[in-house]
Amino acid sequence: MQITWEHQMIEDLFTRNKRWSQERRSERPDYFERLSKLQQPEYLWIGCSDSRVPANVIAGLEPGEVFVHRNVANLIHPADLNMLSVVEFAVYQLGVKHIIICGHYGCGGIRAAVADESFGLIDHWLQPVRDVADQEFACTECWSDLDLDRLCEASVRAQVDRIARTPTMQSAWKAGKNVSIHGWVYGLKDGLLSDLDCTIVGGSRGT
Repeated sequence: MQITWEHQMIEDLFTRNKRWSQERRSERPDYFERLSKLQQPEYLWIGCSDSRVPANVIAGLEPGEVFVHRNVANLIHPADLNMLSVVEFAVYQLGVKHIIICGHYGCGGIRAAVADESFGLIDHWLQPVRDVADQEFACTECWSDLDLDRLCEASVRAQVDRIARTPTMQSAWKAGKNVSIHGWVYGLKDGLLSDLDCTIVGGSRGT
């Protein structure tokens, strides 16, 4: 059987996995036993699908410390049953205390949303970004990199508001769930997270 380059690439992932597993065990023999116990994360991370923005890595958290949902451009669609199921499970079953919506500078989804061309089905998904652009930006035809970064920030703030208005979160707060929603942005060029100061606590803006 001839081994193709593509097959070798897949096999390499298993090799990397074994190496990673051995390294974890050598550092702490009970690593996987401890990790296999009931997960009790404090955080739900709703981030972009971009492969350069892995939640637990950039936040300095271990596996098991953050519950993660990712989609293109970290958007909140009120009819997205996948996202709503994740939020409900995280809040009611896992008891998370913080929901973090994190965008990132240089986001391809943000750029595609305002590009003067069609990308197919993703155009429908990115409509909330265009809505923010129309509402908050005077010029929506020429976008510099700086403009796109500001749009990224504005979109994150809008998503914080959108998730806060969902029946899922409204019901959670009425039930006494102590959950805060935060809007952050990640810099690909420096690896730093920034707080956009749009936190909502118990349904009200934090100070």
